[in-house]
Amino acid sequence: MILTVTPNPSLDRTYEVPVLERGEVLRATAERMDPGGKGVNVSRAVSAAGHRTVAVLPLGGAPGAVVAELLVAEGILVAPVRVAEPTRSNISVAEPDGTLTKINAPGPELSAAEAAALLTAIRTHAADADWIACCGSLPPGLAPGWYADLVAGAHSAGKRIALDTSGPSLLAALRERPDVVKPNADELAQAVGRPLATVGDAVKAAGALLDLGARAVLASLGADGQLLVTESGAHFGSAPVAAVRSNVGAGDASLAGFLTAGGDAGPDALRSAVAHGAAAVQLPGSVMPTPHDLDLAAVTVTAEVPLDHVLVEQGSPR
Repeated sequence: MILTVTPNPSLDRTYEVPVLERGEVLRATAERMDPGGKGVNVSRAVSAAGHRTVAVLPLGGAPGAVVAELLVAEGILVAPVRVAEPTRSNISVAEPDGTLTKINAPGPELSAAEAAALLTAIRTHAADADWIACCGSLPPGLAPGWYADLVAGAHSAGKRIALDTSGPSLLAALRERPDVVKPNADELAQAVGRPLATVGDAVKAAGALLDLGARAVLASLGADGQLLVTESGAHFGSAPVAAVRSNVGAGDASLAGFLTAGGDAGPDALRSAVAHGAAAVQLPGSVMPTPHDLDLAAVTVTAEVPLDHVLVEQGSPR
Protein backbone atom coordinates (compact mmCIF):
# COMPACT_ATOMS: atom_id res chain seq x y z
CA MET A 1 0.00 0.00 0.00
CA ILE A 2 1.25 3.46 -0.87
CA LEU A 3 0.27 6.31 1.41
CA THR A 4 0.32 9.74 -0.19
CA VAL A 5 0.52 13.06 1.62
CA THR A 6 -0.64 16.19 -0.22
CA PRO A 7 -0.43 19.24 2.07
CA ASN A 8 -1.78 21.59 -0.62
CA PRO A 9 -4.34 19.74 -2.79
CA SER A 10 -6.49 21.41 -5.42
CA LEU A 11 -9.52 21.12 -7.62
CA ASP A 12 -8.08 21.25 -11.15
CA ARG A 13 -9.95 22.47 -14.21
CA THR A 14 -8.35 21.85 -17.61
CA TYR A 15 -9.54 23.55 -20.79
CA GLU A 16 -8.36 22.60 -24.28
CA VAL A 17 -8.23 25.50 -26.75
CA PRO A 18 -7.04 25.78 -30.38
CA VAL A 19 -4.60 28.53 -29.39
CA LEU A 20 -4.08 30.68 -26.29
CA GLU A 21 -4.49 34.35 -27.16
CA ARG A 22 -4.07 36.99 -24.46
CA GLY A 23 -6.91 39.45 -24.12
CA GLU A 24 -9.31 37.43 -26.28
CA VAL A 25 -12.49 35.48 -25.50
CA LEU A 26 -11.56 31.83 -25.98
CA ARG A 27 -13.92 28.90 -26.54
CA ALA A 28 -12.74 25.60 -25.17
CA THR A 29 -13.02 22.50 -27.33
CA ALA A 30 -12.96 20.24 -24.25
CA GLU A 31 -12.87 20.57 -20.48
CA ARG A 32 -12.14 18.37 -17.49
CA MET A 33 -12.39 18.65 -13.72
CA ASP A 34 -10.00 16.51 -11.68
CA PRO A 35 -8.74 16.23 -8.12
CA GLY A 36 -5.29 17.80 -8.08
CA GLY A 37 -2.03 18.05 -6.21
CA LYS A 38 1.08 15.95 -6.69
CA GLY A 39 0.31 13.41 -3.99
CA VAL A 40 -3.31 13.15 -5.11
CA ASN A 41 -2.13 12.35 -8.63
CA VAL A 42 0.28 9.72 -7.30
CA SER A 43 -2.63 8.03 -5.51
CA ARG A 44 -4.72 8.21 -8.68
CA ALA A 45 -1.95 6.61 -10.72
CA VAL A 46 -1.33 3.93 -8.08
CA SER A 47 -5.05 3.12 -8.01
CA ALA A 48 -5.25 3.06 -11.82
CA ALA A 49 -2.42 0.52 -11.80
CA GLY A 50 -4.47 -1.72 -9.50
CA HIS A 51 -2.61 -1.12 -6.22
CA ARG A 52 -3.90 0.01 -2.83
CA THR A 53 -3.43 3.60 -1.80
CA VAL A 54 -4.61 6.01 0.89
CA ALA A 55 -4.60 9.75 0.27
CA VAL A 56 -4.07 11.98 3.31
CA LEU A 57 -4.88 15.61 2.59
CA PRO A 58 -6.44 18.73 4.13
CA LEU A 59 -9.81 19.58 2.57
CA GLY A 60 -12.06 22.57 3.06
CA GLY A 61 -15.19 24.14 1.63
CA ALA A 62 -17.09 23.14 -1.49
CA PRO A 63 -13.94 22.56 -3.61
CA GLY A 64 -12.60 20.19 -0.95
CA ALA A 65 -15.85 18.23 -0.94
CA VAL A 66 -15.65 17.85 -4.73
CA VAL A 67 -12.03 16.66 -4.50
CA ALA A 68 -13.05 13.96 -2.01
CA GLU A 69 -16.00 12.87 -4.17
CA LEU A 70 -13.83 12.59 -7.28
CA LEU A 71 -11.20 10.55 -5.46
CA VAL A 72 -13.74 8.16 -3.95
CA ALA A 73 -15.22 7.70 -7.43
CA GLU A 74 -11.80 6.48 -8.56
CA GLY A 75 -11.73 3.90 -5.79
CA ILE A 76 -9.23 5.75 -3.60
CA LEU A 77 -9.47 5.66 0.18
CA VAL A 78 -9.47 9.30 1.32
CA ALA A 79 -8.26 10.32 4.77
CA PRO A 80 -9.37 13.96 4.89
CA VAL A 81 -8.30 16.50 7.47
CA ARG A 82 -11.02 19.13 7.65
CA VAL A 83 -9.74 22.72 7.48
CA ALA A 84 -11.58 26.03 7.79
CA GLU A 85 -10.49 27.65 4.52
CA PRO A 86 -11.58 26.26 1.13
CA THR A 87 -9.31 24.04 -0.93
CA ARG A 88 -7.67 25.95 -3.79
CA SER A 89 -8.80 25.73 -7.42
CA ASN A 90 -6.23 25.62 -10.25
CA ILE A 91 -6.73 26.25 -13.97
CA SER A 92 -4.80 24.73 -16.89
CA VAL A 93 -5.14 25.73 -20.54
CA ALA A 94 -3.88 23.10 -23.00
CA GLU A 95 -3.07 23.78 -26.66
CA PRO A 96 -2.93 21.08 -29.39
CA ASP A 97 0.87 21.21 -29.63
CA GLY A 98 1.19 20.19 -25.98
CA THR A 99 1.82 23.70 -24.63
CA LEU A 100 0.26 24.02 -21.20
CA THR A 101 -0.45 27.26 -19.32
CA LYS A 102 -1.21 26.83 -15.62
CA ILE A 103 -2.57 29.17 -12.98
CA ASN A 104 -2.03 27.75 -9.49
CA ALA A 105 -3.65 29.36 -6.45
CA PRO A 106 -1.61 29.62 -3.22
CA GLY A 107 -3.93 27.46 -1.14
CA PRO A 108 -5.51 27.89 2.30
CA GLU A 109 -3.48 28.78 5.36
CA LEU A 110 -3.43 25.94 7.89
CA SER A 111 -3.72 26.73 11.56
CA ALA A 112 -1.45 25.08 14.12
CA ALA A 113 -4.28 22.76 15.12
CA GLU A 114 -4.96 21.80 11.49
CA ALA A 115 -1.26 21.14 10.86
CA ALA A 116 -1.14 18.91 13.95
CA ALA A 117 -4.25 17.04 12.78
CA LEU A 118 -2.57 16.42 9.42
CA LEU A 119 0.43 14.80 11.13
CA THR A 120 -1.90 12.68 13.29
CA ALA A 121 -3.71 11.42 10.18
CA ILE A 122 -0.40 10.48 8.57
CA ARG A 123 0.73 8.52 11.62
CA THR A 124 -2.64 6.77 11.84
CA HIS A 125 -2.56 5.48 8.26
CA ALA A 126 1.19 4.87 7.92
CA ALA A 127 1.17 1.55 9.77
CA ASP A 128 0.19 -0.48 6.68
CA ALA A 129 2.15 1.58 4.15
CA ASP A 130 5.01 0.15 2.10
CA TRP A 131 5.90 3.65 0.93
CA ILE A 132 4.92 7.15 2.04
CA ALA A 133 4.96 9.64 -0.83
CA CYS A 134 5.07 13.29 0.29
CA CYS A 135 4.40 15.54 -2.63
CA GLY A 136 3.90 19.13 -3.68
CA SER A 137 4.18 22.60 -2.27
CA LEU A 138 3.52 23.48 1.34
CA PRO A 139 0.51 25.72 1.99
CA PRO A 140 0.73 28.89 4.08
CA GLY A 141 1.04 27.93 7.73
CA LEU A 142 3.53 25.09 7.26
CA ALA A 143 7.22 25.93 7.71
CA PRO A 144 9.84 24.82 5.12
CA GLY A 145 11.12 22.22 7.61
CA TRP A 146 7.73 20.46 7.80
CA TYR A 147 8.71 17.80 5.27
CA ALA A 148 12.03 17.24 7.07
CA ASP A 149 10.16 16.47 10.29
CA LEU A 150 7.85 14.14 8.38
CA VAL A 151 10.76 12.25 6.80
CA ALA A 152 12.42 11.86 10.21
CA GLY A 153 9.20 10.55 11.74
CA ALA A 154 8.63 8.09 8.89
CA HIS A 155 12.13 6.67 9.24
CA SER A 156 11.70 6.35 12.99
CA ALA A 157 8.65 4.21 12.26
CA GLY A 158 10.63 2.07 9.82
CA LYS A 159 8.91 3.44 6.71
CA ARG A 160 10.39 4.28 3.31
CA ILE A 161 9.62 7.76 2.09
CA ALA A 162 9.57 9.40 -1.34
CA LEU A 163 9.68 13.18 -1.60
CA ASP A 164 8.57 15.31 -4.54
CA THR A 165 8.93 18.97 -3.64
CA SER A 166 11.31 21.83 -4.41
CA GLY A 167 13.07 24.89 -3.03
CA PRO A 168 13.70 25.32 0.69
CA SER A 169 11.38 22.42 1.55
CA LEU A 170 13.49 20.00 -0.49
CA LEU A 171 16.81 21.29 0.81
CA ALA A 172 15.64 21.14 4.43
CA ALA A 173 14.39 17.56 4.04
CA LEU A 174 17.59 16.23 2.48
CA ARG A 175 19.35 16.17 5.85
CA GLU A 176 16.87 13.49 6.98
CA ARG A 177 17.88 11.22 4.06
CA PRO A 178 14.63 10.60 2.13
CA ASP A 179 14.76 7.27 0.29
CA VAL A 180 14.07 8.89 -3.08
CA VAL A 181 13.54 12.47 -4.25
CA LYS A 182 11.92 13.29 -7.59
CA PRO A 183 12.80 16.68 -9.05
CA ASN A 184 12.31 17.79 -12.64
CA ALA A 185 15.15 19.55 -14.47
CA ASP A 186 14.20 23.04 -13.29
CA GLU A 187 13.83 21.91 -9.67
CA LEU A 188 17.14 20.08 -9.87
CA ALA A 189 18.85 23.20 -11.23
CA GLN A 190 17.26 25.31 -8.50
CA ALA A 191 18.45 22.90 -5.81
CA VAL A 192 22.11 23.12 -6.89
CA GLY A 193 22.01 26.79 -7.87
CA ARG A 194 23.20 26.44 -11.45
CA PRO A 195 21.65 25.86 -14.91
CA LEU A 196 21.61 22.41 -16.45
CA ALA A 197 22.44 22.35 -20.15
CA THR A 198 23.09 18.63 -20.67
CA VAL A 199 22.17 15.27 -19.22
CA GLY A 200 25.68 15.18 -17.79
CA ASP A 201 24.92 18.37 -15.87
CA ALA A 202 21.78 16.70 -14.50
CA VAL A 203 23.79 13.66 -13.37
CA LYS A 204 26.24 15.90 -11.51
CA ALA A 205 23.37 17.83 -9.90
CA ALA A 206 21.71 14.59 -8.81
CA GLY A 207 25.03 13.53 -7.31
CA ALA A 208 25.08 16.76 -5.33
CA LEU A 209 21.66 15.86 -3.85
CA LEU A 210 23.07 12.48 -2.85
CA ASP A 211 25.90 14.29 -1.09
CA LEU A 212 23.30 16.37 0.77
CA GLY A 213 21.48 13.26 2.00
CA ALA A 214 19.16 11.82 -0.67
CA ARG A 215 19.49 8.05 -1.02
CA ALA A 216 18.26 8.08 -4.63
CA VAL A 217 17.32 10.75 -7.16
CA LEU A 218 14.66 10.10 -9.81
CA ALA A 219 14.92 13.10 -12.13
CA SER A 220 12.40 13.89 -14.87
CA LEU A 221 14.04 15.56 -17.86
CA GLY A 222 10.89 16.13 -19.92
CA ALA A 223 11.04 14.77 -23.46
CA ASP A 224 14.72 13.96 -22.92
CA GLY A 225 13.91 11.07 -20.56
CA GLN A 226 14.49 10.26 -16.91
CA LEU A 227 17.49 9.64 -14.69
CA LEU A 228 17.89 7.38 -11.69
CA VAL A 229 21.03 8.22 -9.73
CA THR A 230 22.10 6.29 -6.62
CA GLU A 231 25.39 5.57 -4.89
CA SER A 232 25.67 2.54 -7.19
CA GLY A 233 25.64 4.69 -10.33
CA ALA A 234 23.32 6.32 -12.86
CA HIS A 235 20.77 4.88 -15.28
CA PHE A 236 18.99 6.69 -18.10
CA GLY A 237 15.53 5.85 -19.42
CA SER A 238 13.53 7.12 -22.39
CA ALA A 239 10.50 6.18 -24.46
CA PRO A 240 8.94 7.41 -27.72
CA VAL A 241 5.79 9.56 -27.46
CA ALA A 242 3.54 9.87 -30.49
CA ALA A 243 1.92 13.14 -29.41
CA VAL A 244 1.82 15.12 -26.18
CA ARG A 245 -1.74 15.97 -25.18
CA SER A 246 -1.23 17.15 -21.59
CA ASN A 247 1.67 16.89 -19.18
CA VAL A 248 -0.43 17.65 -16.08
CA GLY A 249 0.38 14.97 -13.52
CA ALA A 250 2.81 13.12 -15.77
CA GLY A 251 5.65 13.45 -13.28
CA ASP A 252 3.35 12.16 -10.56
CA ALA A 253 2.45 9.18 -12.72
CA SER A 254 6.18 8.53 -13.11
CA LEU A 255 6.69 8.50 -9.36
CA ALA A 256 3.72 6.14 -8.97
CA GLY A 257 5.22 3.82 -11.57
CA PHE A 258 8.55 3.88 -9.75
CA LEU A 259 7.00 3.07 -6.37
CA THR A 260 4.63 0.36 -7.60
CA ALA A 261 7.62 -1.37 -9.22
CA GLY A 262 9.28 -1.53 -5.82
CA GLY A 263 11.08 1.79 -5.73
CA ASP A 264 14.36 0.09 -4.87
CA ALA A 265 14.43 -2.17 -7.91
CA GLY A 266 16.88 0.05 -9.79
CA PRO A 267 16.55 -0.11 -13.61
CA ASP A 268 13.26 -2.04 -13.46
CA ALA A 269 11.68 0.65 -11.32
CA LEU A 270 13.04 3.30 -13.70
CA ARG A 271 11.53 1.45 -16.65
CA SER A 272 8.13 1.52 -14.96
CA ALA A 273 8.52 5.22 -14.16
CA VAL A 274 9.33 6.11 -17.78
CA ALA A 275 6.45 4.01 -19.12
CA HIS A 276 3.96 5.69 -16.79
CA GLY A 277 5.21 9.18 -17.66
CA ALA A 278 5.16 8.52 -21.40
CA ALA A 279 1.61 7.16 -21.20
CA ALA A 280 0.37 10.05 -19.05
CA VAL A 281 1.42 12.82 -21.46
CA GLN A 282 -0.67 11.20 -24.19
CA LEU A 283 -3.87 11.37 -22.10
CA PRO A 284 -6.16 14.40 -21.60
CA GLY A 285 -6.01 16.65 -18.53
CA SER A 286 -4.56 14.78 -15.57
CA VAL A 287 -5.98 11.37 -16.51
CA MET A 288 -3.72 8.68 -15.06
CA PRO A 289 -2.63 5.70 -17.18
CA THR A 290 -3.93 2.18 -16.62
CA PRO A 291 -1.86 -0.96 -17.33
CA HIS A 292 -3.50 -1.04 -20.77
CA ASP A 293 -1.92 2.34 -21.59
CA LEU A 294 1.62 1.29 -20.70
CA ASP A 295 4.21 0.16 -23.23
CA LEU A 296 7.10 -1.19 -21.17
CA ALA A 297 8.65 -2.81 -24.23
CA ALA A 298 9.14 0.63 -25.82
CA VAL A 299 11.18 1.91 -22.88
CA THR A 300 14.96 1.93 -23.18
CA VAL A 301 16.93 1.85 -19.91
CA THR A 302 20.71 1.89 -19.94
CA ALA A 303 23.66 2.57 -17.67
CA GLU A 304 25.27 4.28 -20.68
CA VAL A 305 24.03 7.76 -19.85
CA PRO A 306 24.22 10.21 -22.80
CA LEU A 307 26.19 12.79 -20.83
CA ASP A 308 26.62 15.20 -23.76
CA HIS A 309 22.95 15.13 -24.74
CA VAL A 310 21.57 18.69 -24.66
CA LEU A 311 18.43 19.19 -22.61
CA VAL A 312 15.74 20.69 -24.79
CA GLU A 313 12.74 20.81 -22.46
CA GLN A 314 13.92 21.66 -18.98
CA GLY A 315 11.17 21.57 -16.41
CA SER A 316 8.69 19.41 -18.34
CA PRO A 317 7.29 17.07 -15.70
CA ARG A 318 7.43 13.80 -17.55
